[in-house]
Amino acid sequence: MWQAIGQTGNLTDRIAAQIEALIASEELKPGDRLPAEREMAALLAVSRPSLREAVRILAARRRLTVRHGQGVFVAAPPSEQDLRAALSKTDVSLVELYAMREVLEVPASEWAASRRTREQLTGLRRALEQLDRAAAKDPVDFDEVGTYDAEFHMRIVEAAGNRFLRQTLTVLQGMLRSGMETTLAIPGRLEASHRDHHRIIAAIESGNPAGARAAMRAHIRGAERAALARADATARKA
Repeated sequence: MWQAIGQTGNLTDRIAAQIEALIASEELKPGDRLPAEREMAALLAVSRPSLREAVRILAARRRLTVRHGQGVFVAAPPSEQDLRAALSKTDVSLVELYAMREVLEVPASEWAASRRTREQLTGLRRALEQLDRAAAKDPVDFDEVGTYDAEFHMRIVEAAGNRFLRQTLTVLQGMLRSGMETTLAIPGRLEASHRDHHRIIAAIESGNPAGARAAMRAHIRGAERAALARADATARKA
């Protein structure tokens, strides 16, 4: 993945350009950790001060995040960061969040059924298998299940081929999970979600856009009903 740059030209700009190109091609994805400074300097055949300056520039551009004591990580796209910041200042209800999930994920599943590649289908099937294995554990680790559930939904959006939609869904999923426990912990919801997920993937694999759309809409509305019922029960106890 990394290409030696050598010692000619403006090294800082060339280092930054290579990192940005890898981010644009998604060979480096948000959350990925860059190699340690000494290792990366060797891979690029550049000096550590030049590398350090390139990282500083990309951090200022919000392309990288430097976590002291942990390393350098690929940041979420600026558009995602801006959306997250804007929504964090807004009092958004559960109804609004699930409505936005429906707006985003229902057409995404339809597009995925029309556009998915063989490689994307393999990734989607693998994500569902991981989710099923996590859900079958006794006891169930709902944090783990929630992580794989989000991965499954994100794989569908990736197959739809719209990067901005993916960024928006990432923010919404984060808001739902930070504001409440996963709905999968509600009795009966894990089993219902399992059935929904298999209906969704069956429609996508068979190239049935209308079926994928209907299955995703039913899934999101079922999750919404469960979330609202729990919120209502919690409010009555308070």
